Amino acid sequence: MAKTIQIEIKRQSSPDVEAAWEKFELPWKPGMNVISAMMEIAANPVNASGQPTTPITYDSNCLEEICGSCAMVINGKARMACTALIDKLEQPIRLQPLTKFPVVRDLAVDRSVLFENLKAVQAWVPVDGTYDLGSGPRIFPQAQEAAYPLSNCISCTICMEVCPQFNDVTGFVGAATIAQVKLFNSHPSGKVLKEERLRALAGDGGVQECGFAQNCVQACPKQLPLTEAISDVSRDVIVQQVKDFVRA
Repeated sequence: MAKTIQIEIKRQSSPDVEAAWEKFELPWKPGMNVISAMMEIAANPVNASGQPTTPITYDSNCLEEICGSCAMVINGKARMACTALIDKLEQPIRLQPLTKFPVVRDLAVDRSVLFENLKAVQAWVPVDGTYDLGSGPRIFPQAQEAAYPLSNCISCTICMEVCPQFNDVTGFVGAATIAQVKLFNSHPSGKVLKEERLRALAGDGGVQECGFAQNCVQACPKQLPLTEAISDVSRDVIVQQVKDFVRA
Protein backbone atom coordinates (compact mmCIF):
# COMPACT_ATOMS: atom_id res chain seq x y z
CA MET A 1 0.00 0.00 0.00
CA ALA A 2 1.39 3.40 -1.00
CA LYS A 3 2.47 5.62 1.88
CA THR A 4 0.56 8.91 2.22
CA ILE A 5 0.98 12.20 4.05
CA GLN A 6 -1.77 13.80 6.12
CA ILE A 7 -1.64 17.61 6.22
CA GLU A 8 -4.04 20.04 7.87
CA ILE A 9 -3.79 23.71 6.87
CA LYS A 10 -5.41 26.63 8.65
CA ARG A 11 -6.93 28.62 5.80
CA GLN A 12 -8.28 32.13 5.60
CA SER A 13 -9.31 33.61 2.27
CA SER A 14 -8.90 37.22 3.45
CA PRO A 15 -8.05 39.13 6.65
CA ASP A 16 -11.74 39.78 7.40
CA VAL A 17 -13.12 36.22 7.28
CA GLU A 18 -12.95 33.47 9.89
CA ALA A 19 -10.19 30.89 9.51
CA ALA A 20 -10.94 27.18 9.06
CA TRP A 21 -8.86 24.01 8.88
CA GLU A 22 -8.76 22.00 5.66
CA LYS A 23 -7.31 18.50 5.35
CA PHE A 24 -5.17 17.22 2.51
CA GLU A 25 -3.72 13.84 1.67
CA LEU A 26 -0.93 13.31 -0.83
CA PRO A 27 1.51 10.55 -1.79
CA TRP A 28 4.74 10.36 0.20
CA LYS A 29 8.00 10.90 -1.66
CA PRO A 30 11.51 10.45 -0.29
CA GLY A 31 13.17 13.66 0.93
CA MET A 32 9.97 15.70 1.02
CA ASN A 33 9.83 18.84 3.12
CA VAL A 34 6.84 20.99 3.99
CA ILE A 35 7.42 23.39 1.11
CA SER A 36 7.57 20.62 -1.50
CA ALA A 37 4.36 19.15 -0.05
CA MET A 38 2.63 22.53 -0.32
CA MET A 39 3.86 22.88 -3.91
CA GLU A 40 2.10 19.64 -4.73
CA ILE A 41 -1.10 20.78 -3.02
CA ALA A 42 -0.95 24.13 -4.83
CA ALA A 43 -0.47 22.35 -8.17
CA ASN A 44 -3.40 19.99 -7.50
CA PRO A 45 -5.79 21.76 -5.09
CA VAL A 46 -8.01 18.84 -4.06
CA ASN A 47 -8.69 18.25 -0.36
CA ALA A 48 -8.73 14.94 1.51
CA SER A 49 -12.46 14.52 0.74
CA GLY A 50 -11.69 14.60 -2.98
CA GLN A 51 -13.29 18.03 -3.40
CA PRO A 52 -11.62 20.71 -5.53
CA THR A 53 -10.56 23.71 -3.46
CA THR A 54 -8.70 26.96 -3.95
CA PRO A 55 -4.90 26.77 -4.27
CA ILE A 56 -3.16 27.44 -0.96
CA THR A 57 -1.28 30.69 -0.49
CA TYR A 58 2.11 30.83 1.21
CA ASP A 59 5.39 32.72 0.95
CA SER A 60 8.57 31.03 -0.27
CA ASN A 61 11.52 31.82 -2.46
CA CYS A 62 15.01 30.38 -2.04
CA LEU A 63 13.95 27.00 -0.55
CA GLU A 64 17.27 26.75 1.34
CA GLU A 65 16.77 28.82 4.51
CA ILE A 66 18.32 31.99 3.12
CA CYS A 67 15.41 34.30 2.25
CA GLY A 68 13.40 33.73 5.45
CA SER A 69 10.06 33.99 3.67
CA CYS A 70 8.56 30.55 4.41
CA ALA A 71 8.38 30.89 8.21
CA MET A 72 5.15 29.46 9.64
CA VAL A 73 3.86 27.46 12.58
CA ILE A 74 4.38 23.73 11.96
CA ASN A 75 2.88 21.35 14.51
CA GLY A 76 2.71 24.21 16.99
CA LYS A 77 6.30 25.40 16.51
CA ALA A 78 7.47 28.45 14.55
CA ARG A 79 10.07 27.31 12.03
CA MET A 80 11.11 27.41 8.39
CA ALA A 81 9.03 25.22 6.08
CA CYS A 82 11.91 24.65 3.66
CA THR A 83 13.99 22.79 6.26
CA ALA A 84 11.10 20.96 7.95
CA LEU A 85 11.43 17.39 6.65
CA ILE A 86 8.19 15.44 6.36
CA ASP A 87 9.74 12.25 7.72
CA LYS A 88 10.66 13.99 10.98
CA LEU A 89 7.19 15.45 11.64
CA GLU A 90 4.33 13.85 13.52
CA GLN A 91 1.20 13.40 11.39
CA PRO A 92 -1.21 14.87 10.71
CA ILE A 93 1.10 17.79 10.01
CA ARG A 94 -0.69 20.96 11.09
CA LEU A 95 0.31 24.16 9.30
CA GLN A 96 -0.84 27.62 10.31
CA PRO A 97 0.38 31.18 9.72
CA LEU A 98 2.57 33.03 12.20
CA THR A 99 0.20 34.17 14.94
CA LYS A 100 1.59 37.63 15.72
CA PHE A 101 1.35 39.11 12.26
CA PRO A 102 -1.71 40.10 10.21
CA VAL A 103 -2.86 37.30 7.91
CA VAL A 104 -2.92 38.20 4.24
CA ARG A 105 -4.30 34.86 3.04
CA ASP A 106 -3.88 31.27 4.23
CA LEU A 107 -0.24 30.95 5.40
CA ALA A 108 0.96 34.31 4.08
CA VAL A 109 1.29 37.09 6.67
CA ASP A 110 2.25 40.76 6.61
CA ARG A 111 5.68 41.11 8.26
CA SER A 112 6.25 44.72 7.31
CA VAL A 113 6.51 45.67 11.01
CA LEU A 114 10.04 44.26 11.01
CA PHE A 115 11.11 46.45 8.12
CA GLU A 116 9.49 49.51 9.71
CA ASN A 117 11.49 48.77 12.86
CA LEU A 118 14.70 48.46 10.84
CA LYS A 119 13.95 51.80 9.22
CA ALA A 120 13.35 53.36 12.65
CA VAL A 121 16.83 52.37 13.86
CA GLN A 122 18.48 53.18 10.50
CA ALA A 123 19.85 49.66 10.09
CA TRP A 124 22.13 50.42 7.19
CA VAL A 125 25.55 51.87 6.37
CA PRO A 126 24.95 55.49 5.24
CA VAL A 127 26.42 56.02 1.77
CA ASP A 128 24.75 58.57 -0.51
CA GLY A 129 26.52 57.35 -3.65
CA THR A 130 26.97 60.82 -5.14
CA TYR A 131 30.75 60.83 -5.01
CA ASP A 132 33.70 58.46 -4.81
CA LEU A 133 34.37 57.67 -1.17
CA GLY A 134 37.46 55.63 -1.94
CA SER A 135 38.36 52.51 -0.03
CA GLY A 136 36.42 51.87 3.15
CA PRO A 137 38.10 51.56 6.53
CA ARG A 138 39.98 48.35 7.17
CA ILE A 139 38.41 45.82 9.49
CA PHE A 140 40.54 43.29 11.32
CA PRO A 141 39.65 39.63 10.70
CA GLN A 142 38.81 39.21 14.37
CA ALA A 143 36.22 41.97 14.12
CA GLN A 144 34.81 40.48 10.93
CA GLU A 145 34.44 37.08 12.58
CA ALA A 146 32.73 38.63 15.59
CA ALA A 147 30.20 40.50 13.43
CA TYR A 148 29.59 37.73 10.88
CA PRO A 149 26.96 35.72 12.86
CA LEU A 150 24.67 38.76 13.12
CA SER A 151 24.92 39.32 9.35
CA ASN A 152 23.23 35.92 8.87
CA CYS A 153 19.82 37.25 9.93
CA ILE A 154 17.26 36.23 7.28
CA SER A 155 14.41 38.45 8.57
CA CYS A 156 12.17 35.42 9.08
CA THR A 157 10.58 37.08 12.20
CA ILE A 158 10.57 33.77 14.10
CA CYS A 159 12.35 35.52 17.00
CA MET A 160 9.44 37.97 17.14
CA GLU A 161 6.80 35.24 16.87
CA VAL A 162 8.14 33.36 19.91
CA CYS A 163 8.86 36.45 22.02
CA PRO A 164 6.27 37.04 24.79
CA GLN A 165 7.15 40.73 24.79
CA PHE A 166 6.41 41.23 21.09
CA ASN A 167 2.78 42.31 21.24
CA ASP A 168 0.52 45.31 20.76
CA VAL A 169 0.86 46.37 24.41
CA THR A 170 4.64 46.77 24.57
CA GLY A 171 5.35 47.64 20.93
CA PHE A 172 8.68 45.85 21.41
CA VAL A 173 10.86 46.02 18.27
CA GLY A 174 12.09 42.45 18.74
CA ALA A 175 15.46 40.73 18.80
CA ALA A 176 16.15 40.90 15.06
CA THR A 177 16.11 44.71 15.01
CA ILE A 178 18.28 45.00 18.11
CA ALA A 179 20.79 42.53 16.66
CA GLN A 180 21.08 44.63 13.51
CA VAL A 181 21.75 47.71 15.65
CA LYS A 182 24.69 45.91 17.21
CA LEU A 183 25.91 44.78 13.77
CA PHE A 184 25.84 48.24 12.20
CA ASN A 185 27.12 50.01 15.31
CA SER A 186 30.19 47.76 15.21
CA HIS A 187 30.94 48.65 11.57
CA PRO A 188 33.54 51.45 11.10
CA SER A 189 31.29 53.24 8.59
CA GLY A 190 27.96 52.22 10.09
CA LYS A 191 28.82 53.57 13.54
CA VAL A 192 28.40 57.18 12.37
CA LEU A 193 24.71 56.65 13.17
CA LYS A 194 25.40 54.84 16.44
CA GLU A 195 23.95 57.52 18.71
CA GLU A 196 20.76 57.85 16.65
CA ARG A 197 20.21 54.09 16.70
CA LEU A 198 20.71 53.86 20.47
CA ARG A 199 18.33 56.77 21.09
CA ALA A 200 15.74 55.04 18.90
CA LEU A 201 15.93 52.00 21.17
CA ALA A 202 15.70 54.04 24.38
CA GLY A 203 12.02 54.91 24.07
CA ASP A 204 8.79 52.95 24.27
CA GLY A 205 9.09 49.60 22.54
CA GLY A 206 12.87 49.76 22.80
CA VAL A 207 15.41 47.38 24.21
CA GLN A 208 14.19 47.83 27.80
CA GLU A 209 11.00 45.94 26.87
CA CYS A 210 12.96 42.70 26.56
CA GLY A 211 12.15 40.30 29.38
CA PHE A 212 15.08 37.96 28.59
CA ALA A 213 12.80 34.96 28.11
CA GLN A 214 15.46 33.77 25.63
CA ASN A 215 12.87 32.12 23.37
CA CYS A 216 14.40 34.04 20.45
CA VAL A 217 17.85 32.51 20.70
CA GLN A 218 16.38 29.02 21.01
CA ALA A 219 14.06 29.40 18.00
CA CYS A 220 16.35 31.31 15.63
CA PRO A 221 16.96 29.03 12.60
CA LYS A 222 20.36 30.67 11.98
CA GLN A 223 21.43 30.41 15.62
CA LEU A 224 22.23 34.10 15.94
CA PRO A 225 23.65 35.23 19.32
CA LEU A 226 20.53 37.30 19.98
CA THR A 227 20.60 37.47 23.77
CA GLU A 228 24.24 38.53 23.68
CA ALA A 229 23.34 41.28 21.21
CA ILE A 230 20.43 42.44 23.38
CA SER A 231 22.66 42.58 26.47
CA ASP A 232 25.35 44.59 24.66
CA VAL A 233 22.88 47.01 23.12
CA SER A 234 21.08 47.45 26.47
CA ARG A 235 24.37 48.53 28.01
CA ASP A 236 25.10 50.90 25.13
CA VAL A 237 21.64 52.44 25.36
CA ILE A 238 22.13 53.18 29.07
CA VAL A 239 25.57 54.70 28.43
CA GLN A 240 24.08 56.87 25.68
CA GLN A 241 21.29 58.02 27.98
CA VAL A 242 23.87 59.06 30.61
CA LYS A 243 25.87 60.96 27.99
CA ASP A 244 22.76 62.75 26.76
CA PHE A 245 21.81 63.64 30.34
CA VAL A 246 25.24 65.13 31.06
CA ARG A 247 25.22 67.10 27.81
CA ALA A 248 21.77 68.52 28.50
